[in-house]
Amino acid sequence: MALPARLSFIGLVLTLSAVIPRASADASKPRNGSQPGAQAVVGPDSKVIVRWPISPSETGVLELDPIPGEALIESLSIVADANLDRPVKPLLKDVDPVTFLTVGTRVGTEIRPPSMSVFNTFFDTPANRPHQTYRARLEAKRVEGRSTQGRYTAIVHGLRAGPFAGSLEITVYPGSPLVHIEAVLSTEADRVAYLYDMGLVASGKPSWNGFSWTDTEGNFQTHAAQPTEADRPLAVRHRTLIAEGANGSVACFPPPHQYFFARDLTDNLKYVWFGAGHRGLAERNGFGIRQSETGGGAWVPWVSAPPKTEQRLGMFLLASPGRARETMNEVLRYTHGDRFPDLPGHVTFSSHWHMAIALAAMKEIESKGPRTTPDLVKIFKDMNVNIVHLGEFHGDGHPRDQGPLRLAELDALFAECRRLSGDKLLLVPGEEANAYLGLRERGKEPGHWMLLFPRPVYWTMVRGEGQPFSESHPRYGTVFHVGSRDDMSALLDREHGLAWTAHPRIKASSWTPDGYKDEPFFKADTWLGAAWKGMPADLSQPRLGTRALDLMDDMANWGQHKYVPGEVDVFKIDHTHELYGHMNVNYVRLDRIPRFDDGWQPLLDALREGKFFVTTGEVLARGFTVSGKSSGETLTLPDDGRPELKLDLEWTFPLKFAEVVSGDGRRTYRERIDLADTAAFGQRELRLKPELKGRTWVRVEAWDVAANGTFTQPVWLETR
Repeated sequence: MALPARLSFIGLVLTLSAVIPRASADASKPRNGSQPGAQAVVGPDSKVIVRWPISPSETGVLELDPIPGEALIESLSIVADANLDRPVKPLLKDVDPVTFLTVGTRVGTEIRPPSMSVFNTFFDTPANRPHQTYRARLEAKRVEGRSTQGRYTAIVHGLRAGPFAGSLEITVYPGSPLVHIEAVLSTEADRVAYLYDMGLVASGKPSWNGFSWTDTEGNFQTHAAQPTEADRPLAVRHRTLIAEGANGSVACFPPPHQYFFARDLTDNLKYVWFGAGHRGLAERNGFGIRQSETGGGAWVPWVSAPPKTEQRLGMFLLASPGRARETMNEVLRYTHGDRFPDLPGHVTFSSHWHMAIALAAMKEIESKGPRTTPDLVKIFKDMNVNIVHLGEFHGDGHPRDQGPLRLAELDALFAECRRLSGDKLLLVPGEEANAYLGLRERGKEPGHWMLLFPRPVYWTMVRGEGQPFSESHPRYGTVFHVGSRDDMSALLDREHGLAWTAHPRIKASSWTPDGYKDEPFFKADTWLGAAWKGMPADLSQPRLGTRALDLMDDMANWGQHKYVPGEVDVFKIDHTHELYGHMNVNYVRLDRIPRFDDGWQPLLDALREGKFFVTTGEVLARGFTVSGKSSGETLTLPDDGRPELKLDLEWTFPLKFAEVVSGDGRRTYRERIDLADTAAFGQRELRLKPELKGRTWVRVEAWDVAANGTFTQPVWLETR
């Protein structure tokens, strides 16, 4: 039904037609029939009322008003089903969504393959060049609704911000108090980088009377709201700010990982805001999420916006009839309290941490003061990260020293890892070695790589003329001297070590591992593969880290059995940092955490055999088999080429889709399974019979509505 209307949005009067169909009976019910879906109706006054089940006894009500001079969101409420016929008591009243885009330019890394996109970069800081912040506004277009497996999205067309244009989308999810607000924008301009703030602003007197948050020391704070209070950024834990009023509270927070583009540092850059005059572009009082264009290390690359891609700039609201503390606890359920949950038969493993603990320990010992425990120990334990693989001497120490300094620093590293390890945490010494195993072509970066031994190993990256490959040292025992590619390969082989490409196809590994995929060291079983991280940022993608996921598929098609662990790749951390947003973790199939003094050979064996999956934490691949074979194992395909694939998923945010990814040695194939019928906080086993005739490998991945996700390692396939 088309209804002529006029809409005021962020103070802008415009004309549009509203098309808000009532959800059909089929569209308003999830496939599994477990609960009814959202319903949207247009009233005689042209207002849109969206109702959706939040729990067995509660209904969410969102009222949208396309009348000129009125706020787009007239109210947001939660109503007990027993009170549906009574007047609604709103949690929020008369607010407008608001989006701010800071738009700059993208400059790619000079030393990169000619075919590599300029947007595939980390070494860039757009804030160092001219840039401008725009507030998004609407032009005269129309409003429509979309129902998908019970979910409902109201779409307001005609959103513009500088060189970007698109729409505003507001989605509700049955079984959840989440309201997902997205500015869906694209640009025709080339080489654009950007970042964004979002929020809500009141059209008159705010309906909230206070704000609450958890500060970086873990204390819960409250603040009485003042209508004229100036815009204020805040450093908070859990990326969350809560507005509280007489009838309950509403939390706002970003997608927990997607919002945080890769940086070397994880310091807290004040990711929420409240007050009037945000960025000097919104006069009214409001609150929301924000990013910093200048802070946080030498490289601050922002988000890439390739031309004509549909960038989805998101923010979540969580509505609650309870007080702010209750609402914060509800928000934390979506990230398990910023913690990786226990999974029987697995330990959590995280790689690529430049913590510089060896030199810090040497300095502390030299001062003869009391020994202290660095923040990282409690941080990792609180996140339930069981095994941490360090990347020491990356910008500190003397890695290329011939022996006296190098060996003493290694000894300090091993001693400090032993001191800080225990029943709940194993710190594994390691390095981003970057020596000998790389490209040898002029004009190309040789590439970076991570090194992992199963026990402390003393070695130097220099081998003098006539110096033996190994020798006995009176203090350190066996010491190895490496001076060539052959030496490095021999050391990995002799000590049963593992190496893999760090940040492949980006940063200083832009040319690798592609450039050395035919080298013997890459083909050897001591080379694991390459690492995954959600980098670079591109919000047109419904999943994170497509760069490394695509490489994973390419490596499988190259023919070797290679694997892709997650990496974090950051420098020193402390308890005030926003670390979880930059995290991922590997769930490795081990029964227990190895003891430092026993070595950690079982960890390397499991990695080498592909016995792990990677996750941001919110989606878990609890089980994955193909006709009984797990990741890393080989299956002989049945004659019809259709084995039974089982994927046991557990999640917090509502899911978006899963994919079965396979290859035949030449091409990669993707089969998408729509999971829009899922509510928040669920578990389901998918049983599929994919067509895999002629394929040589298969893996799976799954992603939710916030672009959190998980992916498995491949099961290898062969034909009878």
